[in-house]
Amino acid sequence: MEINRAENALAAAAAAAQNPPESQELMGAEILVKALQAEGVQYIWGYPGGAVLYIYDALYKQDTMQHVLVRHEQAAVHAADGYARATGEVGVALVTSGPGVTNAVTGIATAYMDSIPMVIITGQVPTAAIGLDAFQECDTVGITRPIVKHNFLVKDPRDLAMTLKKAFHIARTGRPGPVVVDIPKDVSFQKATYTGYPKSVEMRSYNPVRKGHGGQIRKALQLLLTAKRPFIYTGGGVLLGNATEELRTLVNMLGYPITNTLMGLGAFPASDRKYLGMPGMHGTVEANNAMQHCDVLLAVGARFDDRVIGNPKHFAQNDRKIIHVDIDPSSISKRVKVDIPIVGDVKDVLTELISMIRETTTRADAGALAAWWDTIEGWRQRDCLKYDMGSSDVIKPQYVVETLWNMTKDADAYVTSDVGQHQMWAAQYYRFDEPRRWINSGGLGTMGVGVPYAMGIKLAKPDSEVFCITGEGSVQMNIQELSTCLQYNTPIKICALNNRYLGMVRQWQEIEYSGRYSHSYMDALPNFVKLAEAYGHVGMLIERPQDVEPALREARKLKDRTVFMDFRTDPTENVFPMIQAGKGLTEMLLGSEDL
Repeated sequence: MEINRAENALAAAAAAAQNPPESQELMGAEILVKALQAEGVQYIWGYPGGAVLYIYDALYKQDTMQHVLVRHEQAAVHAADGYARATGEVGVALVTSGPGVTNAVTGIATAYMDSIPMVIITGQVPTAAIGLDAFQECDTVGITRPIVKHNFLVKDPRDLAMTLKKAFHIARTGRPGPVVVDIPKDVSFQKATYTGYPKSVEMRSYNPVRKGHGGQIRKALQLLLTAKRPFIYTGGGVLLGNATEELRTLVNMLGYPITNTLMGLGAFPASDRKYLGMPGMHGTVEANNAMQHCDVLLAVGARFDDRVIGNPKHFAQNDRKIIHVDIDPSSISKRVKVDIPIVGDVKDVLTELISMIRETTTRADAGALAAWWDTIEGWRQRDCLKYDMGSSDVIKPQYVVETLWNMTKDADAYVTSDVGQHQMWAAQYYRFDEPRRWINSGGLGTMGVGVPYAMGIKLAKPDSEVFCITGEGSVQMNIQELSTCLQYNTPIKICALNNRYLGMVRQWQEIEYSGRYSHSYMDALPNFVKLAEAYGHVGMLIERPQDVEPALREARKLKDRTVFMDFRTDPTENVFPMIQAGKGLTEMLLGSEDL
């Protein structure tokens, strides 16, 4: 009932902002609030400061949007980012000038690398003081230019409404990404005539292509249907383009094997036999071998990055035809030369491809496909994700993730992670069947995102279970947000796989640096149970394998409490399979015996 009331209030505010009864003289900050209401914004994550106080005053006077006061600006952007990833809507963050902006930079770069739609509103010193090294001044436009899709410096309150319209349009269309809107303090208090929020926007320099070239799609179809060893490789673009239903329809029609990258997990169900697991540096034997040995590769919303294909020269050794579908023309043939480029919206292109398959009488070579599946099943029998449970007194990190998956696979659950070994184990052992359920930092590999991501998701999805799989290193980078969780009642469940090391750093030091563990051991860790309790939450210490399931069960029962579970895991465990830097896709280490 409360949610419906809030949604109705928001809809009414959006309509009023779009069509005010008559032109009004409003302060810039008030115009900004009207613009956000017109865009249907429900949540803003931020931290106040001198340059944005007029904006905060305008927020105080409205009741349709909830502002969430974080404890650090980096967490504001991460929380808005997590919200955007889980909902598909534009995330909004608000920070002050100078250090507020520089603290937000990591969050902006994280969203940029993973193509997440966001609008970040930053305060700036008054226009007359720009360039004079004023208190809390920094060149926001210059600093953020390489890590945003676009940025604006607004110098006149009359431009605010149209600038916000452009910002949201750029953030959510084409290849999505973060957009920064920098607002000097005098612009936020000066008055201007407000006649309503623009209904449409036209930008000569920005017209992303949506519809793929029909001739290219037809060529792709011909290639796909004559393939002997086809393989479908999909990335985060499928999720961002809301094309999971189309992808599933296509794969089921063709019966071809498929892989989802780290950013694309859940686009195709992990429980389906056609799914071969994740590819790349910590991917499965079957996915990597299929990538290397296929004769036709259909790449959809993926970018052939270094963590997926390994050494490009090794990848190019095998002769194969590549079809690449992507909304961003600059991603095509950037690292790997492709044969059939298709620039367009993934959903639209797959829809067209499906209708062409339905119309044609040509079918794939069933005998060749059966032989290809036999080969794949041979690779699959290696069971490369099998791990040794070891002695009964040490918790294996993989076991924690597997146990969590077994308990929640039929539940309405979201999983966030930080970055490191725990992230890879989560990706390998939590088998995602649905899209937008796995929220992690892929491109930038940002430690500290897990708790803010979970916080943002829990606010958007209050009835869902939200788990943060993290490590004792990563979680401390934004652990102050446990305070935000308490204030805004976002009861998340934190599973810290605590091995007392910066685990991924230690793994590389063991393998590449002859075991010289330079500054990777954490020998002054806090008591996480007491720390969680100090923040007003529940803390649990789990030290034995037999206590893993009971602890998770108990944490899930505490629906209205944030629970921090400190799992003491095996400090010697490594992530396998593993491809070392400079090696090719099929040059995998499958365990310590390969070292």
